[in-house]
Amino acid sequence: MGILLRFVLLLLLVMLVLRALWRVVAGVIDGATLPQGGRGGSPERGVQMVRDPVCGTFLPPSNAVSLTERGGEVRYFCSEKCREAYKARA
Repeated sequence: MGILLRFVLLLLLVMLVLRALWRVVAGVIDGATLPQGGRGGSPERGVQMVRDPVCGTFLPPSNAVSLTERGGEVRYFCSEKCREAYKARA
């Protein structure tokens, strides 16, 4: 019984090490193949962030959904859902 348990634990350890190595290799490949700026998670320095008036999320205007109001003022939203909720309130 002890040999079987040792084998199972060793197999589990090998699987965990291989998974960790695979994640490292995949991260290196992603970093080498993605365009400058990465996955778009954080904006470049100096970009003015805008705030969604519905949920309060801050995001760069380039990633936002916009709505131009009658006076020409532009509102920015994190999603279509927030934009529709804002329209429903107005």
